[in-house]
Amino acid sequence: MKYLFVSLFCLMTLSTFAQLPTIKSGVFKWSDHEVVSNGDRVSRPIVEGVSPHLEYFEMHATTQMAGAKPSTAHANEDIEEIIIVKEGLMKVTIEGKSTILGVNGVVSLMPQQMHSLSNAGDGPLTYFVIRYRSKNKMDIERGIVSGNSLMINADSLAFKPGKNGGSRSYFDRSTAMCERLEMHVTTLDKRGPSHEPHAHGESEMILMISGETTMTIDSKEYSATAGDFYFIESQLVHGIRNTADLPTSYFAFKWK
Repeated sequence: MKYLFVSLFCLMTLSTFAQLPTIKSGVFKWSDHEVVSNGDRVSRPIVEGVSPHLEYFEMHATTQMAGAKPSTAHANEDIEEIIIVKEGLMKVTIEGKSTILGVNGVVSLMPQQMHSLSNAGDGPLTYFVIRYRSKNKMDIERGIVSGNSLMINADSLAFKPGKNGGSRSYFDRSTAMCERLEMHVTTLDKRGPSHEPHAHGESEMILMISGETTMTIDSKEYSATAGDFYFIESQLVHGIRNTADLPTSYFAFKWK
């Protein structure tokens, strides 16, 4: 009976994943996300589905009001997370170690580690949470060897100037779920493209911090401003450009 129950549970889980939609390339607008209020918190479900390298991918945004209770400490059994601070100050505690992160601070969170998030400022704290599970077998040891969980403040990173602006590299490494996970912020100081259109094996997301951009993906054009993001499927030709005379900046992260 025990083995029958386990088998049925596995079949139900696989069926649930099979029903999730494939996330298609395009733009996801901040203004389009449903706003759900719950006491001292506001949540915004953004997207849930599968991608070429991930059997599960989910993204949402949360706003904790000043004085809100910290999130309940918990660990994800087989989910990895990226957390990005959009506004405010966040206290992040992972396995008993705490760090205060400001705007554009990033957490790369391993599975199976106790963690909690709280508002450490006098105003609202808003942050994105990206949760995912790989199609390949989870490798906890690989994640530990590659640096374990990370808590990174933007002002701790060196700015590398480029011909159109510059960039800050957050990390480029393997994790428990990804053969490669790379993340950086690009700043474009003037109108024009970041680089020539290109394609690669990794899936990619571009999350807008400021300014106005247009992204061409597989010959289709999309536009985005702060809080919006582009999703680019693996192997599709794409290119982004600043469409205003003011600077623009955005997160770019790739995974496989």
